[in-house]
This record gives sequence, structure tokens and C-alpha cells, in this order.
Amino acid sequence: MKRSPTSSPPARENLLGSVIAAIGLELLLLAGGALLFALAFPSFLSQWGWFPLAFFSLIPVFIVVHRAGWVRTVLYGAFFGFASYALYNYWLGSFHPLTLVIVPPIYSVYFLAVFPLLKAADSLFPRYGFLLQTLIWVAYEYAKIQGFLGYSYGIIGFSQYLFLPLARLSSVTGVWGVSLIVVFPSALLGNALKNGLGEFVSFVRRMRLPILLYAVLFAAVTIFGLLNKSDLDSAPRWKVALVQQNVDPWKGGNKTYAKTLEILTRLSRQALQEDPSIDIVIWSETSFVPAIDWHTRYRTDRVAFALVKELREYLARQPVPFVVGNDDGQLARDEQGRPVRVDYNAAILFDGGEIVETYRKLHLVPFTENFPYKESLSGIYQWLKDADTHFWEEGTEYTVFEAGDVRFSTPICFEDTFPYLNREFIRQGAQVLVNLTNDAWSKAVACEMQHMSIAAFRALENKRTLLRSTNGGITCAIDPNGRIIAMLPPFTEDYLIVEAPVYTGNSTLYTRWGDWFAILVSILALLGLAGGLLYRLLRRRPGP
Repeated sequence: MKRSPTSSPPARENLLGSVIAAIGLELLLLAGGALLFALAFPSFLSQWGWFPLAFFSLIPVFIVVHRAGWVRTVLYGAFFGFASYALYNYWLGSFHPLTLVIVPPIYSVYFLAVFPLLKAADSLFPRYGFLLQTLIWVAYEYAKIQGFLGYSYGIIGFSQYLFLPLARLSSVTGVWGVSLIVVFPSALLGNALKNGLGEFVSFVRRMRLPILLYAVLFAAVTIFGLLNKSDLDSAPRWKVALVQQNVDPWKGGNKTYAKTLEILTRLSRQALQEDPSIDIVIWSETSFVPAIDWHTRYRTDRVAFALVKELREYLARQPVPFVVGNDDGQLARDEQGRPVRVDYNAAILFDGGEIVETYRKLHLVPFTENFPYKESLSGIYQWLKDADTHFWEEGTEYTVFEAGDVRFSTPICFEDTFPYLNREFIRQGAQVLVNLTNDAWSKAVACEMQHMSIAAFRALENKRTLLRSTNGGITCAIDPNGRIIAMLPPFTEDYLIVEAPVYTGNSTLYTRWGDWFAILVSILALLGLAGGLLYRLLRRRPGP
């Protein structure tokens, strides 16, 4: 007899069609989640961002993680990582073409690991896996700011910078507690909807206790945030002029440097004429490019030396100190003992035209400012050099400047996005944080607003004022309660005079203990995965 086929061609076609339809639906869900994720932050559609979207943006992720098999889950992780960061950080293409080749693919790799972990939590704990998934997400956010590739953009808690009652939780837990509050609804609802709408009501009924506990926690955190405001009325004021020249100093060479110097000195003069009681004037990151100390000492470039001389003569005539962002060139020796010039991205405090102290940037931007694998990955290093990448040397000291009665530190560029670094400035004695940055290259308000929204958490975590002096935006002042008390429009040539409160009240729990909450969550996530796996293995062992 002839053996009949196990399935007819139409049946196979129907099965293939079902698989294709399922994949299409799952990709569509993930694309929607990536878009909601991006729109929760300042974006190409909203300058300020739509922060309520963050509470629901990851629902598609948790639905798809449950529906898909293990292989598809891994591939979907790569897809979501690339799509979410390409939409969220779309402006990176304006910085350098290499950035869009680097950042979204890095997050594809990250989510290759994160998605299987989320699926493992769902498989090991079918009933309460959403609790472990929430911990895993927060642990991933903490892990992604570590090391050479550390990058704070995209931490979902940062989307809540306008929702101050919740954002103020960061003074206790850091941003990590805010992220946990934000991610939980997505994890819960994603699990409620993972088998379709039919089981949604029954799931919610079964989960009444976790839902009630979350509601109580959310209310408690909100009340804490409303009450946990520092009294700034009695804090002394520091009158600061923040200058926004709105010229990319790296474009155009000495002619641009001269034009930028003219704008900076003119705006500074106007600010001091408007208010002679100003205590200090602050310019942005590399606002003046020619290395001031280097050209004063060695005079290797006649035009650059003339510009440095003009600047120093101007500063010598000023009645107040100035902070100037500068390429700080210094003489060092290479491995063979030969003299070489090394350059630091620096902030320099001047008084009477003389250098008082210099801060050299500690945390450099990976690939575009720093690549420590010159020897082991020489091909990539040369590729970056050929792409006109400007590498800096790393600084070594948490510098605290003093101007009058105020002690302050100057995180440069994206250093104000890293909680640990700014916390250490405060622990070293800084009373005010002053960020110098240049985001003008982005040509995108979304980039500048994303940077500012992340930086706002440094004020919230430490209950200290944060000032931002930027090339093209966002130049602003944020008080210790997280309120934006003054701000210049982006991409405008202007100055901002602000009376910054110098609040020096009790240090916050975050300032004292750092990222304790993120570490605790990471340990719990690992223990949950390990415990679930061990329990599963023990259950499979044959009984007596």
C-alpha cells in the first residue's frame, strides 16, 4: 500500500501562512512599542515628550516575548533594540555617520540577551513572571551604563522629568526606582494580554493583590514627591551669566574660532552691562577651541596664539571670574620617552585673565572621543581615525572649583547623564553642578531636550542646583527640586542671567549610598532566574 502524506499541500500552505501572519503581527507590535518608547521622551513629534506613554510603551514587548518561540525571541530582541534606538536617537546621524552604524547595533546585541531573559522569567513563572520581568528590565538599564560602552540615554525613568512627584523618588533610589514604577504597568498588562483579550478580565481578577499593592506604592511615592521639596527661600543666591553662542566651534577653523570669540565676548559684555552684580560668566564646552595654555607656552601656531592673546587680554579686563570650555593641550611623553602633545576636553576657571584651575573630562564618549583598544583592535581604531574622529585623553581628578563663596564642578558634555559621576562631584564638596556641553552639531531640538531631561535627574538625585551652559541648547537652570527655573530657546544666540539657589541641605540617600537600589534589583533578578531554573530542574528529576 502507498503511504499517505502526513499533511496535504493546502494544510502545509495554511501552516506557513499562519506562521508568516504571526511573525508579521509580532514585528508590527514591536515596531509600535519602539515608536511609543521613542515618543515617551522628547522626540521628533514633541519637544517635551509625552511621558505618560512610557507606562505603556513596553506592553508589546511582553506580549511578543510570551507568544514567540525561543529563536524568534532572540531575533526580535535584535529588531527591537535597533528600531527603538534608531527612532529615539535618530539625531545621531548629524553627529557623525558612524554613530548610527554603532549605537543601534549595540542595542541590538544588548536586547539579544535581554529578550531571552524576559522569556525565561515568563516560562519559569507563568503566574507571576511579570514581577521578575520588571526587575530584569531595571537591571538591564543599570548594566548598560557601565564600562566603556556606558550610555544613559533611553533609561525609561528619565522620561518622567516633568512628572516631578514621581521623579523626586530618585533622591532615594536614583532613577532606578522611577524606572521600576514606570515599567511595572507594561509588564503587568503585557502579561494580561499575552493570550488575547479573552483572558484579560480573569487575569486582572487573579492579580488584584499585586495591582492593589502597586496602586498603594504609586500613591505613596507621589505623596512623598509632593512633600519631599527642599525649602530654597533661605538659600543664598549665585548670580550667573550663561552664554549660548549658537556656533559649532569645530566647523571652519581659525575664521570660525575668531567669529565665535567675537560672539562670546559681545554676549558676555552685554550680560555684564545689563547686570553688573553678576558673580561669574560661564561659556560652553570647547566654546574656545585653540588650546589656551598650550599656545601661551609654545606658540606653535601664529594665528591661534593671536586669538589666545586676544582672549586672555579680554579676560584680564573683566571684573568677574569666567569658566571657559577649551581644548587643553599639554606636553607629555610617549612610550619611547619622546615629547608629544596630548589634548583634554577641559573646563578652565579664569580670574583676572589667569588660569586658576582646570577640570579635564573624566568620562569620554566611546568611539568618538575615546577608543582604548588601539593595540588589540587596531583595524577598528584606524577606521575611526580615518573617519576624522577626535580622540581626547582621560582626566583623572574630580575637580571642585571655588569662585567667591561657591564651590562647583563642571561635568562636560554627556557627563551630566551619568548618576555616579555627578554624585561623586557632590561628595567631593561641590555645592552646584555646572554642565558645559555642545549639542549644536545635532541640529535637532529633540537631542538637546533629551540631554537636558536626563541631566535634570542629577539635580533631583542630589538635591543640588544644576546649571547648563551650552553651545546651542538647552541652556538652563534646574533647582534642587527638579524645577526648570530659567531656560533659553534652543539654537539662539543669547545669554541667560539666573540667580541660582546654592542649597547645601542634608545629603540625600542617593548621594550617600549611590546605586544601592539598582544593585539590589540586579541581585534579586539574578536570584529569581537562578531559583526558577533550579526549581524547574528539581521538578524534572525522577522521584523515588
